[in-house]
Amino acid sequence: MRRMTKTRLEAFSDGVIAIIITIMVLELRVPHGATDIASLLPLWPVFLTYVLSFLYLGIYWNNHHHMLQATHSIDGRVMWANLNLLFWLSLFPFATGWMGENHFAPTPTAVYGGVQICAAIAYTILQTAIVRHHGHENEKLKEAIGSDLKGKL
Repeated sequence: MRRMTKTRLEAFSDGVIAIIITIMVLELRVPHGATDIASLLPLWPVFLTYVLSFLYLGIYWNNHHHMLQATHSIDGRVMWANLNLLFWLSLFPFATGWMGENHFAPTPTAVYGGVQICAAIAYTILQTAIVRHHGHENEKLKEAIGSDLKGKL
């Protein structure tokens, strides 16, 4: 099994997450009317979903960064697991926009939740791939991840 450095994986992941956030913020529309604060009220669901998704993406980016800091090398399985995570994260702008534009209607909200669950599963798969790749040589990584009960919940 060939061992590769993690540098390109980190850079690619950071770039993709930055683009995802950029797409989400570009979906925010400027309100019509500038006479009073009431012109912002119709946009609150869209803005609220943006904030929520921004926080989720920030948590994923932060955790991804810390996990890769404890990682010495990667292999093809880690790369594919990472790509799987980025795929689900890339659906955040769509799910966020649909839920916000439809004021938290049941179907868009369920899709948003489904995307969140799939991203969480993909992150767990990535963690598992990294731990398996390192075997017993990186006990610090295994210890840092632990049972990850909070993450799995």
